[in-house]
Amino acid sequence: MAEPTTREQIVAAADRLFYERGFEKTSFADIAGEVKISRGNFYHHFKSKDEILSAVIEVRASKTEAMLEKWEKQRDTPGGQLRCFAEMLIRNRNDIQAFGCPVGALCAELSKLDHPAQADAGMIFTLFRQWLRQRFVELGAVEDADSLAMHLLARSQGIASLANAFRDEKFIRHEVRLIEAWLDEVRSRGATKAGTGE
Repeated sequence: MAEPTTREQIVAAADRLFYERGFEKTSFADIAGEVKISRGNFYHHFKSKDEILSAVIEVRASKTEAMLEKWEKQRDTPGGQLRCFAEMLIRNRNDIQAFGCPVGALCAELSKLDHPAQADAGMIFTLFRQWLRQRFVELGAVEDADSLAMHLLARSQGIASLANAFRDEKFIRHEVRLIEAWLDEVRSRGATKAGTGE
């Protein structure tokens, strides 16, 4: 595998720092220091922090699409693929407890800043929503697929927020088991508004 370019290194460092520290609290100097390049070399690749943010969002979206494709290859049923989404909370439990959900945290911060990139950051949630909706359609919940997808997204975001607040791994694992039980219920009932309170 080829070594990452300087630009790729900048974006990777910014991605991590935006997640761990927040977009507003991360400076050009912070990112340049992580990559160990001069300011002149830095400005050769990016003229503003907003340009870096756009590149970070683009990379996150690309990684999300690749992850969703991987889940489809790993599991051959829609129910199994939906479990991959739930299991993501366990796989990323250490980062979630320390920093929350990377998508949710960035969207919340950009919303508070009224930043023009807010909609672009939220597009990653749209990728998840569309993917989850298709899985529920394949389970037979054609009419309710979008509401079920939104319910699962909302539930995962709530888990990530509370896991970050309480730093409680047992809570994450317990909630993922509840999600898996709910998915079994949805599948067994033909996914007809099961467990959404409707």
